[in-house]
Amino acid sequence: MEKRKLLKSGEFLVAEIDAKDCFIPEEFNEEQLMMAKTCQDFLETEVYPILDRIDAAEPGLMPSLLKKAGELGLLGVAVAEEYGGFGQPFVTQMLVGEKIGAGYSFSVALMAHSGIGTLPIAYYGNEDQRQRYVTKLATGEYIGAYCLTEPGAGSDANAGTTRAVPSPDGKYYILNGQKMWITNAGFADVQVVFAKIENDRVLSAFIVERKFPGVVVNPDEKKMGIKGSSTAQIFYNDVKVPAENLLGKRGEGFRIALTILHMGRIKLGANVLGAAKKAITDAVRYANERKQFNTRIASFGAIKYKLAEMAIRTFTAESAVYRVSKDIDDQIEINKNSGMDKGRATIEAITSYAVEAAILKVYASEALDYVVDENVQIHGGMGYSAELTVERGYRDSRINRIFEGTNEINRLLIFDTALKKAMKNEISFLAEAEKAYQEMDKLKEEKTISGSYYDVKKHYLKNFKKAIHIITHAVTRHLGKSLMEQQEVVNNLAEMIMELYVTESTALRVEKIEAMKGASAASVYKHILDVKVYDVADILRKQAHDAIYSLDGFADAGKVLKAVDVLTAVSPVNVKNARRAIADRLIEDNRYSF
Repeated sequence: MEKRKLLKSGEFLVAEIDAKDCFIPEEFNEEQLMMAKTCQDFLETEVYPILDRIDAAEPGLMPSLLKKAGELGLLGVAVAEEYGGFGQPFVTQMLVGEKIGAGYSFSVALMAHSGIGTLPIAYYGNEDQRQRYVTKLATGEYIGAYCLTEPGAGSDANAGTTRAVPSPDGKYYILNGQKMWITNAGFADVQVVFAKIENDRVLSAFIVERKFPGVVVNPDEKKMGIKGSSTAQIFYNDVKVPAENLLGKRGEGFRIALTILHMGRIKLGANVLGAAKKAITDAVRYANERKQFNTRIASFGAIKYKLAEMAIRTFTAESAVYRVSKDIDDQIEINKNSGMDKGRATIEAITSYAVEAAILKVYASEALDYVVDENVQIHGGMGYSAELTVERGYRDSRINRIFEGTNEINRLLIFDTALKKAMKNEISFLAEAEKAYQEMDKLKEEKTISGSYYDVKKHYLKNFKKAIHIITHAVTRHLGKSLMEQQEVVNNLAEMIMELYVTESTALRVEKIEAMKGASAASVYKHILDVKVYDVADILRKQAHDAIYSLDGFADAGKVLKAVDVLTAVSPVNVKNARRAIADRLIEDNRYSF
């Protein structure tokens, strides 16, 4: 079997892959689809009938649901078989995360437990810690929580003041401090807690049990959304943590925290897809039933626009999510073959795709916010009523732009991480940027582009990359070391990079769908791609212009923007007809069916 081409993180900025080398959701195997159905069935039978009870935070209800999920194996999908889990590939983990993502508050509790609450110990723990804790976390006997954020340390995680001091006999660490916004705090048995040992500059990590004397959990916070998810402050008052509960090495906590955040960002990208698909299905079904002026509102052009745009944003996000998921699986195998154990191989692979992790977190969470907002609008007054789940989805969505590092932080990370990889010569981003800048005077407006449908789209994508290269060179040369202080300009570049990755992922997916299923099956997906490329060209042009106009005294502004205008020129698209075709497919199927 021919080996799949694998790009490193950020390498999409300078290299291309063929559609055959891109994994797409249409390739899920039977076992993966069965696991997805198990998740869907669990939500239908155990979660949706009691959503009001969940949101009322009925005592004991959420832990009991998590334990039921554990009995089905849903908590141990990512855990190795020797510790009681299923040891599934990363793609499967993401699919499970997507399906559970339609579960409102329940999805937050489950994903926090099975992800950031369990995997730090699974990936960084020693054999004794894995046997003592991971085996119970995988089944739901224990519930996990991740304790990083403090009142004075949110996005700046290393600013935390929680301290751990070794006892005179060396048997314990005496832990003192406070954590806040801790998911599952109200009932978690095991907490991964970050603290600085003595006067260390960086964090260490500890496994703390709720039953340890001195652990005090406040009542749950009252929140805008995800009301059924337990979120509380935890205080540590002279807590004696056994020395053997140090997770990883002393001073390794900051690295653990960052790598787990990368994982959380990528998994959130999948998680919100489930919520988006459910919201679209709810919107389509309502639009097919609701009549105004003696006509189903699904037949109105304004409603079709909304439905189509909801689907476009969800489909494009999904394309990027599963593209990078398979890349991570392949990198895990490379790491294992180099001698790493599976836990380290996995977390190192996830961490190595930091650029894509930040992209998925931002793009997918903002796609969901658009979807749930338009879902309310399509439902009208009923969308604002608590009688339906529409307003619950709207409220619950908002936290995703704050979770796992705010979208503002992640936008900065998209460009900063790509730039650092280029400076380390991991990708040839800066070299290609300089080359494109030097050659921009040779660019000429193209009247027609020859080749197949996909050849034309690939040509546009190559031009988009050149536009990013030119802007990157202009900005880095003009601003130098002060670049990261100009966050508005960095955001312009981040937006361009994010839209490029998602659009390219969509193009690869649509081309592969046609290769697998034929031109007829791909026709509606071509409409999605047409609209996306057309819209992204305008987004890139706007972001590029904003960035260049922000550079005071930049002599080459005119030449650069002229080059950008050439590189972002695309063929016109009848977006009305394209969106109507997308919406008509949804309306006919009466659900999200892409």
